[in-house]
Order: sequence, then C-alpha cells, then structure tokens
Amino acid sequence: PRRFGKYTLLRKLAVGGMAELFLALQRSVAGFEKLIVVKRILPHLVKDKAFVELILQEARISATLNHPNICHIYDVGEAEGQYYIAMEHIHGEDLRSIVRQMKVANEPSFPLEHTLSIVLGCCAGLAHAHEKMTLDGEPMNIVHRDVSPQNILVTFNGDVKLVDFGIAKAGRSTMEDTGSGQLKGKVPYMSPEQAQGQPLDGRSDIFSLGIILFELTTGRRLFRGANEMETLRTIVDTDYPKPRDIHAGIPEELERIILKSLEKNPDDRYQSAAEFAAAL
Repeated sequence: PRRFGKYTLLRKLAVGGMAELFLALQRSVAGFEKLIVVKRILPHLVKDKAFVELILQEARISATLNHPNICHIYDVGEAEGQYYIAMEHIHGEDLRSIVRQMKVANEPSFPLEHTLSIVLGCCAGLAHAHEKMTLDGEPMNIVHRDVSPQNILVTFNGDVKLVDFGIAKAGRSTMEDTGSGQLKGKVPYMSPEQAQGQPLDGRSDIFSLGIILFELTTGRRLFRGANEMETLRTIVDTDYPKPRDIHAGIPEELERIILKSLEKNPDDRYQSAAEFAAAL
C-alpha cells in the first residue's frame, strides 16, 4: 500500500491503454474508512491535453448521474502530477468474464431470469442517463456509446451496474466529436448509425443492449467478422438471424422484443430505454 494524494492505493486491479485502476482506501476523521477505486491516467498521456479533457469529461458527466444501476463518481483531481477519478468500488464481475467462466464450467446457457434481470437493470440506468437534465432544466442528451459486456458489472449480491461513461457524448459538451475515420466504442456492439459515424441518440444504446440480450439468450455472438471492417459491414448491410432459429426455447414474445431492439432504423426501435424495459 502507498499514499496517492488523499487516498491509499492498496493494489492494482487492471491497466489498459489509457488508464490504470487501483483498489484504494479513503480515510477520514473518526476512523471513517471506505473502499473505492481510483482510475489514474497513465503518465505518458498526461501531456495530451485533449485526452485529459476527455477523462475529465467522463467525470463531469458521470458525476451528474445518481442511480443504483450506474457506477458512482466521488471525486476527480490531480496528485503527484497525475489526474485521477475516484469512483465506487463494485464487488463483482463484468458480464464478459461471467460468460467466459461459464464456458470453462461447461454451463451451456445463461439463465433466462438472470438475463432479463441484467438487461432490465441496464435499461433503468440508461433511462436515467438519457433523460438527465441540467440544473436549469435543459436536456443533457447523454449517450453512453459503449454499452458492451465489459461495461456491465454484476455484483455478488446480484446488483447490476453500468460503468465507463468515458466516451459518453453529452449534447452540450464542449468536446470535439469523433474525428474522421475514428470510431469510439467496441465494434461488435455498435448500432448501424454508430458504425457509419452518424449522429447518435439514446436509441443507439438500446441497439447495443439488444445485441447483449440476443447473445445472452442464444448463447451466440451476433456480430463477429474476420476483422473490424467486416464486422461493421455485417452490422450495416446484412440481415440478422432470428433468435428462435438459433435457440428454439426462446419465447416468441421475447424474440419479438429482441428483434424490435435490433431494428436498423432507429425510428423502428424502442424509442426509450423505459419503453424497452416495459416490453421486457
């Protein structure tokens, strides 16, 4: 353990291309202690002002969101010349890790009741983010843009948490949008409009969540090409398989819900996360 600003870093949880995550302890007066997670920008990226602004934007957007299905942001700051975000410690595993361990344990299918519980939790969190207003009553137009199994955490108590609004797009943000030829988000979970670099609203997140619902109920990946370009082409140009053609045990009504969430035209999808949840 070592001190980092006002926190004690206990151990490194993960490191990615942009930041490293630490399990940390926050101590205060009267013996107050709280386990948190500190997300610290990697040293070589601190000089990149645009990237630092992106991380700070994540903190600003996430800090406005207060919902049981969204990871809470407690603090953002700078210590020892490094920027960090202090966030809720979620004691659980991400959805991708759970599915991988199921394969190791020869568990063939994700239980339907758990699938619905997870997707409903995500719907509730997205509905809160999509409908968020500023203090003066203006819509913030927040879009997560990276709803994927890695960003859905399930706690050991069964709670569902959406994490990583790092590339979320708020309509009133001062940040530049994605540059030409660049795509933000994980390609196999992009909506057709996101894959084509078009303007996005909350219905794009609904499509991404529909992909996850399809994959959990069928046990099969929906979009997996030989490379990213082929995957993007599959999302935009091909006809999607019907869930019951892959897994006959899926109820017909659930298949209709999945297919509606995966309509290529956003106008044909559920128009809000709350509407998606109500159908489920």
